[in-house]
Amino acid sequence: MSVLTALAGCGLPEGLSMKDVQTYETAVASIGCVMRTEADYLPVELQTGFTREQVVGLTEYQLATGKAEQLEDGGAKLTTGACA
Repeated sequence: MSVLTALAGCGLPEGLSMKDVQTYETAVASIGCVMRTEADYLPVELQTGFTREQVVGLTEYQLATGKAEQLEDGGAKLTTGACA
């Protein structure tokens, strides 16, 4: 079980707003909608100014709310907004 699967039941990360969710979604869309490796997380962190913990938390939030799907390799694919 991946970390994303284990924590997918979490709500919006503390200190983040729905505006931050939109910022995250835009950044993830710019890298192809899939969060899988360091090469995916780093550009999202740089674009948003969020920490790794916040980006992981937002990915978990998207999984928990059905706006992303868990991939077999442990990654997550955003399925909302520009990634729909």
